[in-house]
Amino acid sequence: MDFAEYDPLQGKILQVLDADGRADPELLPAFDEDRLREIFRWMLAARRVDRTCLSLQREGRMGTYPPVEGQEGCQVGSALALGEDDWVVPSFRELAVSLVRGVPLEKTLLYWMGHEEGSRLPKSLRYLPVAVPVGSHTLHAAGLAMGIAYRRRKEAVFCYFGDGATSEGDFHEALTFAGVRKAPVIFFCQNNAWAISVPRQAQCSAASLAAKGVGYGMPGIQIDGNDPFAAYLATTSALERARAGAGPTLIEALTYRLGPHTTSDDPDRYRDAEEVERMRPREPLVRYRLFLQERKLWSEDWETQLNTEIDTWIGTAVHQAESLPAPAPAEVFDYMFAELPPHLARQKAELLAELKER
Repeated sequence: MDFAEYDPLQGKILQVLDADGRADPELLPAFDEDRLREIFRWMLAARRVDRTCLSLQREGRMGTYPPVEGQEGCQVGSALALGEDDWVVPSFRELAVSLVRGVPLEKTLLYWMGHEEGSRLPKSLRYLPVAVPVGSHTLHAAGLAMGIAYRRRKEAVFCYFGDGATSEGDFHEALTFAGVRKAPVIFFCQNNAWAISVPRQAQCSAASLAAKGVGYGMPGIQIDGNDPFAAYLATTSALERARAGAGPTLIEALTYRLGPHTTSDDPDRYRDAEEVERMRPREPLVRYRLFLQERKLWSEDWETQLNTEIDTWIGTAVHQAESLPAPAPAEVFDYMFAELPPHLARQKAELLAELKER
């Protein structure tokens, strides 16, 4: 795919699957029926895990959690394009990516339950721990990719973040270094229309976030972020560029966050409910279900069976996560530094003393 054909400043957006489930036959990837069903299964699994996490948080069994509803399409499509040797640098809303990549679900649950064990992932996955600070991990991705280039390896780094991160200094520093060094990294912006409580138009006045790539010597492309096929195609092409030594790419996936920013957020205070309802018919599961129906690859019975299988799998993971003892309060000091700095050592001692008195 030629990125030059999709100039974001000209309003050209890569879309394969429209909101009515109709696919462009010239762009549709040559997937067999099993692969087409697999895409739906991953998106459905992410949706059901997401809703389970919301319930667990409301019941006091999980801490603050960032819902992913509405963004499953671009996550599943991009993750399926990655190779086993590629690296994933996530932010904090990449649930669907983690599932496709093979991150054990109980690990994800543990992380949001406050267990640092949730950050201890199998090294073979090449999946970095969750990064909650907005945009800080883009620098990690750029540095990792620079190391890969230095060692002349045929690997790439894929970095996920939201539209709000593009206004952070870390983002600009990361793109500067990646562009100059032609680092094999793909910056994947999930523009879900809201930077926490700030709308896209108030967060940045640029006509396109993808167009920012030009200033750093890399192509930028806007895609329909509710279309898994568009995400797959853009990711595949960006990976080819990266592995060929052509440098980084900036992808902006236009999607929509249907839920709150996190469970600590009340979107009704800043977002019109009518806007959400207007966006629901365009969300990934709705359009992809229509796509499969047209090809006679979906039935209500099949989805019901999938839901049963997925719920059983989720239930097992929840049981495994909750079988571990709750983390002790003092553990908050234990996972940042190899050797605890004196001022934090004093604070930890004070906390332990206070807990002992109680």
